[in-house]
Amino acid sequence: MSSAVSFKSAGHGPMARVGVAISHGFTSSPQSMRGWADYLANEGFAVNLPLLAGHGTSWEEMSRTPWQHWYRDYEAAYLELAARCDVVFTAGLSMGGALALRVAEHHPVAGVAVVNPGLTFSDKRAKYSGVLKYVLKSVPAIGDDIKASGITEGAYTRTPVASVHQLGKLFADTVAGLDRVTAPTVVFRSTVDRVVPDTSVEAIQAGIGTKELSIVPLHNSYHVATMDNDAPQIFAESAAFFRKHAGG
Repeated sequence: MSSAVSFKSAGHGPMARVGVAISHGFTSSPQSMRGWADYLANEGFAVNLPLLAGHGTSWEEMSRTPWQHWYRDYEAAYLELAARCDVVFTAGLSMGGALALRVAEHHPVAGVAVVNPGLTFSDKRAKYSGVLKYVLKSVPAIGDDIKASGITEGAYTRTPVASVHQLGKLFADTVAGLDRVTAPTVVFRSTVDRVVPDTSVEAIQAGIGTKELSIVPLHNSYHVATMDNDAPQIFAESAAFFRKHAGG
């Protein structure tokens, strides 16, 4: 399907020396981030939006994909930009926010911009996914938590339980290293999010190493805010954030 492709822009103009690696979320696809990527590319940024392993195919394939492969694909997108840009930012939605933060734990990123980042679960059953995966292969989808009508992110119609177990491992690993994130960070947070709980943002506030953390409320969007009513705000304010911290 058309959503199951990566997006890469060389950028143009004076900001092309500034790269932004963007990650989509869990069970989703680059479709959920394409508007943001297009906006930044049109503003002159070099943008890399990869399709993560196990995504864009089938939930059955995703169930066989370890979290390290999701991270590998996103880290590769960051490194590709770092090889040709002066500075690179990381950005992501939901699980993509966790990936963006984890890259910032291990690489000298210029800043981090995340939307409804996932680091904890709202469903208490998730803690048992390591056992449940042997008796329950999938559960109903979590995608399309969007307030605006008639919009879909192209997520899987089922959520593989084995992948929830992998996601928990990614969350735990990322939270444990948050103190190493010293780059300026902005978190765009929907006031109503039916997927990621407030404890995810609280974990960032409690553990992140940076002295420059800002939380920007989104009052008219649900979880997939990059495709929702507040998308223009996210696009414009993130671009301003990148320019501010790009070093001149």
